[in-house]
Amino acid sequence: MFQQLKRLNPDTILGVMAKFRADPAPLKVDLGVGVYRDLTGNTPVLASVRRAEQTVLAAQTTKSYVAAAGREEFNSAVEEMVLGSAHTARRDRRARTVQTPGGCGALRVGAELIRAAAPGVTVHISDPTWGNHTPLLGSSGLRLERYPYYEAAAHQLRFGAMLERLDRAAEGDVVLIHACCHNPTGADLDPAQWQELAQLLTRRRLIPFLDLAYQGFAVDLDADAAGVRLITAQVPEALVAVSFSKNLGLYRERAGALIVIGENETRADAILSHVLQIARSIYSMPPDHGAAIAAHIFANTTLKGEWTLELNLMRTRIADMRGLLAQHLCRATGDASFDFIRTQRGMFSLLGVSVQTVERLRDRHHIYMTPDSRMNLAGIMPHNASYVAESIAAELGSSFSAMPRAGS
Repeated sequence: MFQQLKRLNPDTILGVMAKFRADPAPLKVDLGVGVYRDLTGNTPVLASVRRAEQTVLAAQTTKSYVAAAGREEFNSAVEEMVLGSAHTARRDRRARTVQTPGGCGALRVGAELIRAAAPGVTVHISDPTWGNHTPLLGSSGLRLERYPYYEAAAHQLRFGAMLERLDRAAEGDVVLIHACCHNPTGADLDPAQWQELAQLLTRRRLIPFLDLAYQGFAVDLDADAAGVRLITAQVPEALVAVSFSKNLGLYRERAGALIVIGENETRADAILSHVLQIARSIYSMPPDHGAAIAAHIFANTTLKGEWTLELNLMRTRIADMRGLLAQHLCRATGDASFDFIRTQRGMFSLLGVSVQTVERLRDRHHIYMTPDSRMNLAGIMPHNASYVAESIAAELGSSFSAMPRAGS
């Protein structure tokens, strides 16, 4: 049976992880894998999560399944956190939320739902986008197309080109949109651009599929969901994939959710029936541990306050490292061209250098990032920021003078 299978190349990010781990150099820097790290380089268990987990385990009397849709109190809290308490879709009972195995599970279940409802539609994804978006959605059999989003060399959003391309999409097509902390660029839409996008989606009758993986990592929980709330309040149908890997640090617990909004309550019930059948055919029942922890935090005022403070500290640490790296790059290059790193949001930025430069940074300086030059700013520390900046400046060398300058 398996004789014809050829060995595949590893996933890009997993390949970077493997090379970093195998590197014996004492001074090496991992800017590749997309997990949060504290100042010790550890991906911590949040204190609020640890306390909630102890309570959950102490109260647990069974390991039986919870429900196909997952934990009801988790789903209700997630829906309110993402859409807000007064959202029109919640008021009109048009929103349905199910727990999924992480944000990836939400994306895949959403993709299968789209294929079941309209197998001929095209899903438009940003260029660039997170590397796993294409396999997660494309493997369902959906047709994918790219819309312009960001020019890495110039460090600029291509918002006009984005609108122009989406304005030519077919009615009923789906648009995958990063809700905040765009991965891999760190470049987000501003409020006026969100409004323009919402108007276009409504006018062209396009279906938004919003990926909310970093709520709380840009500004705060409410501000980071503003684009989601704006768009889902204006369109009749929408999907939202939610992840708690980053903001709760529940990476290995795979805690996520899919929110689907229908035109009316009857349609929403029909959609939910299909979502549950799709989930049954893929993983049967969602894992409970992470969702139980999250639900306990969301329901407990003290724990939720503690979590919010921890989330603020994580966000501040990333912003501080952005500023520190930009400062050292300015000093090392004598130029402000990398100041865009300071102003972007979330964990990621595209350095905007060639694959060859990325390889030289790895081979000569033991600095690891993905081939497209995506950097995870959580890998920057006070003790290595200068080293990273000087290494980048050294490898750019004479080619730096040919790079586009900020504002050019």
